[in-house]
Amino acid sequence: MTKEYNHLEIEPKWQAYWEEKKTFKSPEKPGEKKLYVLDMFPYPSGSGLHIGHPLGYTGSDIYARFKRMQGFSVLHPMGYDAFGLPAEQHAINTGEHPGEITKQNCQRFTKQLKSLGFSYDWDRGIATCDADYYHWTQWIFLKLYNSWFDTSLQKARPISELEIPEEIKAKGEKEILNYQANFRLAYYGEAMVNWCDELGTVLANEEVIDGKSERGGFDVVRKPMKQWLLRITAYADRLIDELDEIDWPENIKEQQRNWVGRRQGTEIDFITEDGEDIISAFTTRPDTLFGVTFFVISPEHPLVDKLSSQKQKRAVNEYKEKASKLSELDRTMENRDKTGVFTGSYVVNPINQEKVPVYVGDYVLVNYGTGAVMGVPAHDERDFKFAKKYEIPIRATLVPKNKEDKVLNDIMCGNLCWTEPGIMIKQTFPVSDELKLTGKSNEEGKKIITKWLEENNSGKAVITYRLRDWLFSRQRYWGEPIPIVHWEDGTSTAVDEKDLPLKLPDVVDYKPSSDGESPLSKATEWLKVIHPEKQISGRRETNTMPQWAGSCWYYLRFIDPKNKEKGWEPDLEKSWMPVDFYIGGAEHAVLHLLYSRFWHKVLFDLNLVSTAEPFQKLFNQGMILSSAFKDNRGALVPVDLVKEEAGGKFIKSETGEAVEKITAKMSKSLKNVVNPDDVIKEYGTDTLRMYLMFMGPLESTKPWDSKAITGVHRFVKKSFSYISNLHFISESDESDEVKKALNRTIKKLEIDFEGVRFNTTISSLMELLNTFSTFEISKETAEKFVLLISPLAPHLAEELWSRLGHSNSLSGEPWPKYDELYLKDSTVTVVLQVKGKKRATVEVEIDISDEILKASTIESLKGTSFPVKGEDKFIIVRDK
Repeated sequence: MTKEYNHLEIEPKWQAYWEEKKTFKSPEKPGEKKLYVLDMFPYPSGSGLHIGHPLGYTGSDIYARFKRMQGFSVLHPMGYDAFGLPAEQHAINTGEHPGEITKQNCQRFTKQLKSLGFSYDWDRGIATCDADYYHWTQWIFLKLYNSWFDTSLQKARPISELEIPEEIKAKGEKEILNYQANFRLAYYGEAMVNWCDELGTVLANEEVIDGKSERGGFDVVRKPMKQWLLRITAYADRLIDELDEIDWPENIKEQQRNWVGRRQGTEIDFITEDGEDIISAFTTRPDTLFGVTFFVISPEHPLVDKLSSQKQKRAVNEYKEKASKLSELDRTMENRDKTGVFTGSYVVNPINQEKVPVYVGDYVLVNYGTGAVMGVPAHDERDFKFAKKYEIPIRATLVPKNKEDKVLNDIMCGNLCWTEPGIMIKQTFPVSDELKLTGKSNEEGKKIITKWLEENNSGKAVITYRLRDWLFSRQRYWGEPIPIVHWEDGTSTAVDEKDLPLKLPDVVDYKPSSDGESPLSKATEWLKVIHPEKQISGRRETNTMPQWAGSCWYYLRFIDPKNKEKGWEPDLEKSWMPVDFYIGGAEHAVLHLLYSRFWHKVLFDLNLVSTAEPFQKLFNQGMILSSAFKDNRGALVPVDLVKEEAGGKFIKSETGEAVEKITAKMSKSLKNVVNPDDVIKEYGTDTLRMYLMFMGPLESTKPWDSKAITGVHRFVKKSFSYISNLHFISESDESDEVKKALNRTIKKLEIDFEGVRFNTTISSLMELLNTFSTFEISKETAEKFVLLISPLAPHLAEELWSRLGHSNSLSGEPWPKYDELYLKDSTVTVVLQVKGKKRATVEVEIDISDEILKASTIESLKGTSFPVKGEDKFIIVRDK
């Protein structure tokens, strides 16, 4: 029997064993201790996995394996987010059904994932494009369609429980359906969309970059279209308030809060100079109303054309055309230069009757707030820059208290924008007695001015949201058909739940139709239906759902993936939910997570799930960077176009131009992607898994270094060789040093595994092996070492476990217990941080009291640049 570690032989052997024995099959229902560990499932692209994919997957797998050893019933599944634009573009280009290329890609991903030794329950695998899966996506859509949001109860209720006014009932079924449509959580309405003519579809904001489609780089314009929307705005408050109930990184919570964008302020009515129209503007700073010197409306505002004078009409129209080619993200970027065009018209400020010029500005969005903003350049940085650019007056309404004369003078002269709290100053316009604001704080000013506006019917206190209803239509073939029929009498009804799934039909080709409809419009037999009772003709909805739909609820299907009668069995859902540990990239911080939470809350309100939130704990893995190059213009250069010269310099292969080596995100376009298949072939899966974890904290961003992996590879080989070649002594003859090191490591790893600090676990195992190397050890100690390393290097551990005389997999073995007897005399190195930074270390007894540790800290930092005192605040984090 070979004593050298041969990963090419050993790793496939154990992967085959696990598959044959279904080693990681989850129980149908969990035991007393349950753990649902879930990865954000991938889109199966044709390029396969790159090294960034297994980073998070490895972290979740290690955690799942560790918790199984602690006696937890673990649900750890994997599937594919399989609908998407890339497969459809492939179909358009080749004529091949998108399902075929998707199937091939899923098979490739599965093969790669299995080669990485992940302990998934593959019997629970799903793909969102399978009819057995999207049957239930359509079912959930119908639940949304057949529900409304009761604002008094703050929850969804069946549409059948919506009270219909008698006058509506008297007008018949069509009017009742129209009335219900105003309340349904899924509804058909007009919305501003990103339209890509070349792709023939609406694109989400995140699919548009600098006015071009992310896929293909085609022109995108903004225009109004009839679309399906989901009334996510009804849940705005709950989406913010219920974040407090879950264990997520604070920065992710904050991004969600910002995306919902709840703001308390005042809506102020400005009347056009002809007195015919009112344009409202929302502001959180009504105290600055006297400082309004211009007014901006969005290019899509319904009054743009009316307000554009004959002289300015051409300039306004040209500006509108340019704005239509920008996405909302492009238009609202913080560092983007704010532009506008004067309309030639004015509105009247209600508080002082001053005429204010109206501009069209693309940084104002028609579907955010009121589509109009008041410009206060003295107290808003954006408005200040706009006013300077277009030479608009700047008028201060408040100044800081107790500031030097120069600052005050700069504010009053329009040379400095003051955005902080301040004291109201005397106005230059006559005001009524109740508006004598001079000397009052701006917070008092807000209340006084808002009260005055309400009493004079010129405004009101309101709460607004940045969040908009979710645009839910795509003019694509490769997506879930929307189960709605539009009838010739003008009504629309849902497909009966018993007739689901509504399957995708075959079509002649996958190109969008010339009028912008989905390719489904070409499936004539599928398209036309006859009403079974009224005997009128109808037409199926030709839009499909966005890719987000399938990923909104997949965690529920994993619980009961083979159920043909229900999306999930309620009893199973209650036993497994919520997801206890959800891991994925921070790039999904808003949309996927927000959409999933919204769907889940609707299901919760309808008593279809047992928890208010789907994901209890969220963990974001970092990003892996790779070497790339840029030329002297700053342009990135693909790796394969660069060669290395003597002295470590790099040049372009064709031109000889010098380039700079940098570290950048892995990208197919830069050809700096590392294929895990290549790493596995050279070093083995366990080496790859351990190196991914050893690179640094799982949540941090770190560069890939092909040379550094050799150190971890040596440790894997050393572990195998050491255990395989041992001549054991009896446990009673072991040195106390061995026992102390082993028990210390068991306890530390237990803490580190629980805290997802896998880089430090590997360091501890390396230290432990070094300790063992200087002593003789028992078979029992060797077995504990193998168990400790098994979550990280499962193939290595299985092989060693087998060679230690065990006939069964170690996957069923419990986590080793440590003996407190051997921890009592142990010491530990404590890191001393002051103001968040490491300042020193001190070696102390592991069971040192808080008071003695404080005294030791004070003594250790005495005489340094960071002395501390007994009355200072101390935060002691033990077992870290």
